[in-house]
Amino acid sequence: MAAGELARLARVVVANAAGDVPSPCVSVCRMDAGSGLCVGCCRTIQEIAGWSQMDDAARRDVWRKIVQRAEEPQP
Repeated sequence: MAAGELARLARVVVANAAGDVPSPCVSVCRMDAGSGLCVGCCRTIQEIAGWSQMDDAARRDVWRKIVQRAEEPQP
């Protein structure tokens, strides 16, 4: 998934205050050594590992961070 598509999806998830918060995983599970983020979902390893234990508010916070990360200029 391209960064722009991920950012658009993330904004939809953050805006939808009702219902379950879906996982941002897109089954492209590879960590970028430079950024420390998954190249598929833009999460840190801590966010990935802790996802199943997070409540909906924490998950939405992760999605907000994904929006910021996906919209940052890439080197």
